Amino acid sequence: MELPSRETLEGYSRSPHRAMYKAMGLNDLDLNKPLIGVSSTSNEATPCNIHLGKLAQFSKKGVSDSNCTPREFTTIAVSDGIAMGHEGMKASLVSREIIADSIEIMMRAHKYDGLVGISGCDKSLPGTLMAMARLNLPSIFVYGGTIMPGNWNNRDVTIQDVYEAVGSYEAGNMKLEELIQLENVACPSAGSCGGMYTANTMASVSEALGMSLPGSASPPAESERRNQVCYETGKKVNNLIENNICPKDIMTFESFENAIAIINALGGSTNAVLHLLAIAREMGVKLTLRDFERIRKQTPHVVNMRPGGLYVMLDLDKIGGIPIVLKSLLKRGLINGKTLTVTGKSMEENLELFTASTSVDENILRPFDRPLHSEGTIKILKGSLAPEGAVVKIAGVNLTNFIGKAKVFENEENAFKAIEKKKIVEGDVIIIRYEGPKGGPGMREMLAVTAAIVGQGLGEKVAMVTDGRFSGATRGLMVGHVSPEAMLGGAIGLVKNGDKIRIDIMKGRIDLLISKTEYIKRAKKWKPIKPHYKTGVLAKYASLVKSASEGAITRPISIG
Repeated sequence: MELPSRETLEGYSRSPHRAMYKAMGLNDLDLNKPLIGVSSTSNEATPCNIHLGKLAQFSKKGVSDSNCTPREFTTIAVSDGIAMGHEGMKASLVSREIIADSIEIMMRAHKYDGLVGISGCDKSLPGTLMAMARLNLPSIFVYGGTIMPGNWNNRDVTIQDVYEAVGSYEAGNMKLEELIQLENVACPSAGSCGGMYTANTMASVSEALGMSLPGSASPPAESERRNQVCYETGKKVNNLIENNICPKDIMTFESFENAIAIINALGGSTNAVLHLLAIAREMGVKLTLRDFERIRKQTPHVVNMRPGGLYVMLDLDKIGGIPIVLKSLLKRGLINGKTLTVTGKSMEENLELFTASTSVDENILRPFDRPLHSEGTIKILKGSLAPEGAVVKIAGVNLTNFIGKAKVFENEENAFKAIEKKKIVEGDVIIIRYEGPKGGPGMREMLAVTAAIVGQGLGEKVAMVTDGRFSGATRGLMVGHVSPEAMLGGAIGLVKNGDKIRIDIMKGRIDLLISKTEYIKRAKKWKPIKPHYKTGVLAKYASLVKSASEGAITRPISIG
């Protein structure tokens, strides 16, 4: 391929540019090679990212050993766990766009020829993949790896247990000493949250899309195998350059279908819907919520992962990781094996080379004739309360038809206070609105709220509906991404306390049970709330962001 870096390095007029590089220790031999950006979201904000600077060094070594010159840079990244439950979570989804923007800016400004993107916490994974889609340069994604599970009372625990323990303590079912003991052991190392939450879901998606090396999603963050994965990733980029293989060749519509299949087989995070829609739009692929529901219906849920199941990413890694799941899906014709991957080979060719190093534990990966669910777990709902769609994860949910009375809250904080004061009772449908992409702004995750409900023993007795989002660690009958959102006049903004809400999982519907006359009456009286921010990044985001049904991507106003 024609190297973009030659524009900055060749000819007498670029002598000042070469001088700048030589000030950093490079010589003419280095500058005659392709320049590869090695980006990471390394920081001290979260255990998910704290080790990524070290992993970047392994990728840089791989780049160098493939006769290319690495150039390291970093981006911002938000800790969802630490931002959770307060105003800080409004910055989380916004950070996805900033990560994509910053990688794009660095690559365009310096005319690098290819990209290795390393990331850990939830939004940094799709943010990096979105940048790769925009740039369409030879690129490989590599995950920072999962955290090890903690051990408490002789069982594996994760950050999910700590959030739910807060609810147990509030309900009087746990002593403060026990909560602190759990807090002290739940997160024993660097790495992203251990269950099939958003980070591990999106890492699995990166393999299914073909944008990561096979088997790269599951090795733990602080393992020699993770170091080797990062080295091999760096080494592989030059092969993409030599063969002119770019994201547009890999991230096709069929690749996105494969990604949707793996999410459902794993019982993955609802956030993956939002992120796949966003990546697809950056790639120019016409993916819709209808595609998610179509593929869900034909893909069984077979991997027994938390929060809807029992196991963590480390357990899946021990039996072969994501390739063993993809191979099982391919064998049954549930994914497309002809899609191209960053190895330069097809998905099918990659999986032919894979053999599990151990016998498969059927408690973790269930036989397809005995699945956890006969259909996938990421369900799209529509109805009078969500005409454009809403998302619910049905893994671990026993309720399939729920009718309850609405208790309406204008923000997450007020809902959490009501739960703390035990004002939520069996049969309630908790409505949290004006938390959507524009209304929040930023579409907050609400793990603190949902975990408190579960911790109080209400997980199977109430439902929650919001135009915001849920953490990948959320469980229970929790419906998010309601579109249109309240800020845009969506039906969720018209709900009143005491209204009956019906959620029918089997029929895929969510409805506000009021008459058409009453609906029209309320709609005429409705006015949006005043924006929470008038200046700064959150105000800018609110002015540009699109509906959750489109991935909550930002688009310049002139483009629409």
